[in-house]
Amino acid sequence: MSTEAQFDAEESAPAALRATRPLYWSVRRELWENRSIYIGPLVGAAVNMLAFLFTLIHLPRSMRALAAGDSTQQGDLVMPYGHATMLVTLAAFVVGVLYCLDALYGERRDRSVLFWKSLPVSDLTTVLAKASIPLLVLPLIVFAVTAATHLIMLLVSTGVLLVSGGDVAMLWARLPFVQVELVTPYALIVMALWLAPIYGWLLLVSAWARRAALLWALFPPIAICAFEKIAFNTAHCASLLGYRFVGWFTQAFAAVPPDHVDPHFIPLPELAPGQFLTTAGLWVGLLFAAMFLAAAVRLRRDRGAI
Repeated sequence: MSTEAQFDAEESAPAALRATRPLYWSVRRELWENRSIYIGPLVGAAVNMLAFLFTLIHLPRSMRALAAGDSTQQGDLVMPYGHATMLVTLAAFVVGVLYCLDALYGERRDRSVLFWKSLPVSDLTTVLAKASIPLLVLPLIVFAVTAATHLIMLLVSTGVLLVSGGDVAMLWARLPFVQVELVTPYALIVMALWLAPIYGWLLLVSAWARRAALLWALFPPIAICAFEKIAFNTAHCASLLGYRFVGWFTQAFAAVPPDHVDPHFIPLPELAPGQFLTTAGLWVGLLFAAMFLAAAVRLRRDRGAI
């Protein structure tokens, strides 16, 4: 009977883990403990909205110039929406970097890792939950915040034109609102995939460092770039790092020439998912990201509180 009971317990363990959904609740825990995950993008949106309100002074004049045939006003019309997307995305990137640096280091510093390791949650689940924040959760939050911000901007602009007697119909006709909202999630997805090795490296450093995680994250690449420049008078490492940060932009959009892509508005025909998915830099970066995360899982298993 004892053998049968033990067998039943072993059979029910995976089912119990599936029922409790440890990965889901681990992600929820990260959201509960790190309010900056959603406060950061909201602050970026608030700053943009404050600046946008000042630009509305010139909106009626811009609409009159656009009606008179001044095509340069078309770019000025959509530019604030591009600025909103970039500012919220930049805020989310800063939050993601700081979060990754503290994700595993912080729980060892305050010794809460001793409690979390006592729970039936594996190190792999914990690291994957933390990696999902910059790779999945933050892009979703950025999309929601930017979509809401764009809608508020459009409604406020409509109200200003109604009060000033401007042409509201022209605003809605000439503003590529739907295209902007369709391009934004695509850009967020490709950016998250492209930056995955950076987030993986930061999580690895967070799992390894005993103090000054930011310094340890920055020192190796800076030291390598400085050594290369002094020893060989070349800058291949610096170029590679720059490509890793911004290379997704030219790889994910098919502008001709690629350097002339307008970040404020990218039409749907310029999206190039096939070109992006066949870029070697994407897959090499994902391979390094997987290696960094695997090393972070191993370090979390072996290292205790600081």
